[in-house]
Amino acid sequence: MRMFLLFLPRKYEIGDKNRIGGSAADETADCRPQTADGRPQTEGKMSDYTKIKAWALADDFTVEIYRATKDFPKDEMYALTSQIRRAAYSVPANIAEGAARNSKKDYLHFLYIARGSLSETRYFIHLSGRLGYLNSEKTTELMSQTDESLKVLAGLIRSVEAETGRVSQTLARVTSAVV
Repeated sequence: MRMFLLFLPRKYEIGDKNRIGGSAADETADCRPQTADGRPQTEGKMSDYTKIKAWALADDFTVEIYRATKDFPKDEMYALTSQIRRAAYSVPANIAEGAARNSKKDYLHFLYIARGSLSETRYFIHLSGRLGYLNSEKTTELMSQTDESLKVLAGLIRSVEAETGRVSQTLARVTSAVV
């Protein structure tokens, strides 16, 4: 026996410009609910991550890591070079992914992961300096960038935590620890 699903349009108010059976112009209109200024309303709140200072710093930092590691020994290509790069690009990627989530709890979860990745990157910079792959000036410069990124990210985390309840904070920490 075949089953057919019937999708019904949302109910329209009288005078709704998106109602079925309107003018030709109405037929091409977007049927989603609209904001006061006429733009289609989106389901969740999606933040533009490129406007987040912590993301911008992490993005610049990642580019610097790539530049600094391009001259690492070839035998480190699939070891330390790969690890430090992955840890570095994980930071802005997790900030961006978290900003696209629909709940503050999820956002916090990704910010905690970003903080962990930044700490991991900091260790790899330290190790690279000890192994002589980075000179002391470059090591100090990258450590300074890491510290600045950590401070700004910590501020963002505190801000988002303040907007959420205790339960959401605890859940975000627990899920970040499990992952």
